[in-house]
Amino acid sequence: MKQTTSILALAGLISLVNAHGYISTPQPRLPGPAMAAACGQQVTNNQEADRAGNVQGQLQIAAGQSDYDANACDIWLCKGYKFADNSDNVQSYAPGQVVDFVINIVAPHTGVANVSIVNTATNSAIGSPLIEWAEGYASTETGVTEDETNFSVTIPEDLGSQCSKAGACVIQWYWFAESIDQTYESCVDFTVGGSGSGGSPEPSESSSTVPSSTATATSTSAPTTTSAPTTLTTSARPTESTTVPSTPIPTETEITVPTGGTPEEQLSWVSSLLQALLQYE
Repeated sequence: MKQTTSILALAGLISLVNAHGYISTPQPRLPGPAMAAACGQQVTNNQEADRAGNVQGQLQIAAGQSDYDANACDIWLCKGYKFADNSDNVQSYAPGQVVDFVINIVAPHTGVANVSIVNTATNSAIGSPLIEWAEGYASTETGVTEDETNFSVTIPEDLGSQCSKAGACVIQWYWFAESIDQTYESCVDFTVGGSGSGGSPEPSESSSTVPSSTATATSTSAPTTTSAPTTLTTSARPTESTTVPSTPIPTETEITVPTGGTPEEQLSWVSSLLQALLQYE
C-alpha cells in the first residue's frame, strides 16, 4: 500500500513538473464523471488537480490503471475531457463572429501551435486552422509573447450545419512542445446556427469511431504506443509515437545530476527521473 501511494504521489509530482497550459477564456471543457468512467479515476483526479498537464503525462498514469479504456477515453481528443461533463457549458456563435481567447501558459517550451475547429466524431479538423504558429510558440529563448496568449479568432462562414448541434464540434487549442516532445490540448464546446447549452443530446464523439491516425488498444488495458493525433495541421506535426518506457531505472553509476544549464533543462531532468521511477514499480 505504501509503495502504491508513493507511486501515485510521484505521478502527481510528474504532472506538476510538466504542467504548462490551457484555455482560460472562453470557458473550456473540464474533467468530470464521464471522463472518469472512460479514462479512469486516477487520470481524472490528476486533471482535476492540474488541468494544464500534457497528454503524454496522462498516458504514463493511465498505463498503470486497470480502469483506463483507451477507446472510450480517446485521449487525443480534448485530452479525454467529455462533452457529457460539459453539456451545460456550450458557447453559441454566429458565422463571422470574432471570439477572444486567453491562454494560460504556466511554463514555456518551444513548439508549434494552432487553434482549429474539430469534428468530435472523427477527431479531424474542419477546414484550415483559425490561427496558427508554425514555429517558436512559447519559446524558452524569447519567452511567451502577448499574441500567443491573448488573441482573437473568426468563426468561419462556411460551416453550414456541421456544428449546429451541441457536442458535434469543439474549438481546440493545440500546442506541441517540440523541445520536450509534449502535447497540450484544451477545448471549447460551441454551436453555430443551432442549439446551444444543453439544447441537444450528445452526439457520438470519436471514441466510437477511432481515427486511423490513432493507434488504440482493443481491450480496456492501457496501450503501450499511441500515435500523434491528426488535428495538428502544421508541417512540423509530431511523427514519433509515444511509448511507455520499459527501461529499468538507471543505477547510481548511470545517473549524472546536472549542476549547470538553465532552470528549464534542470526541470526536464527531474521530470525524466521521476518518470523512470514511476515505471520501476
